[in-house]
Amino acid sequence: MAAPRSFSAAEVRDRCARGECLVRCRRRLYDLSAFVRLHPGGERLLRSRAGTDVSAALDGPPHRHSANARRWLEQYYVGELRDEQVAGLREPSAPRLDPRCKPVDVGTDLVDWRKPLLWQVGYLGEKYDEWVHQPVDRPIRLFHSDFVEALSKTAWYVVFLVWTPVVLYLSWVSYTALAQGDTRLFSSFTTEYSIPVHKYYFPFIFLLGMFLWSLLEYLIHRFVFHMKPPASNYYLITLHFLLHGQHHKSPFDSSRLVFPPVPASLVIAFFYGVLRLLLPEVLGLSVFVGGLCGYVVYDMMHYYLHYGSPKEGTYLYGLKAYHVKHHFEHQKSGFGITTRFWDHPFRTLIPEETFEKED
Repeated sequence: MAAPRSFSAAEVRDRCARGECLVRCRRRLYDLSAFVRLHPGGERLLRSRAGTDVSAALDGPPHRHSANARRWLEQYYVGELRDEQVAGLREPSAPRLDPRCKPVDVGTDLVDWRKPLLWQVGYLGEKYDEWVHQPVDRPIRLFHSDFVEALSKTAWYVVFLVWTPVVLYLSWVSYTALAQGDTRLFSSFTTEYSIPVHKYYFPFIFLLGMFLWSLLEYLIHRFVFHMKPPASNYYLITLHFLLHGQHHKSPFDSSRLVFPPVPASLVIAFFYGVLRLLLPEVLGLSVFVGGLCGYVVYDMMHYYLHYGSPKEGTYLYGLKAYHVKHHFEHQKSGFGITTRFWDHPFRTLIPEETFEKED
């Protein structure tokens, strides 16, 4: 194994002056230039640390970093600061880097990253749950077929371009159908006491659909995406990885942050059919289009929470920090994406004390 490259303090300062983001943990140097825009605490905060020792920041304000975050850091290791250079720099009185902070060596990983992962993960058995929750910063290939692999990836704007026209069209169809005045609740049971549904109710029905989607989003995320498949069941492990495990393994794979339109169409058609069975046709369509809009907002929000840089102190900033905690430290709680609302009644809220503030 080659010896790590050594850097002088002058070289580090020069590279930082050119816009690179090098940080150090005692003598170990990390080049975070490619990660700076994705930093959960914001780009400004990370750039303010450029050229400095981040040992204290790993275990202190503005938030304590998990073991997974420390493992993540090791992927950006580039070398060591020379001994004589360390002496002239400020040394923090911080605890040493957590010993669990190990480099992610894909060459010795439990799977072969040179091959599609989907058909390998089922063999991990009892090691799968721990492995899938140790994130890496590299793209994932799922399938052998280039065509199927392409269908499993989606740019964020595709979701918006595909489904927004559908939402607008179905909203118009729902509103004009309600405007005809022949939609009534409970008409299948009684005509005397049935309740007319006027066109002016459409915005409220639409919002009801969005509200119901937020609940459905929470339930799917918690009970389907975060099911713990039996260690002995190859197929359930494979299914879990396909649905959500691959996202936790590679949370910054930009092509896998939103739901591809082809499989999404099948799921959306299923829920539309359920609403058609439960509600009058026009009323069911109105609820459905609100839920579909909620889904589009959810996917756009999810992408932004991974790649956006919200302003400190805003709602989105807090939501981004909350979602990052879910990925790196609290995988069994914090299931809300667009809102924390449902985490309250279901008692899965990430404790506030884990979000330490800077004095």
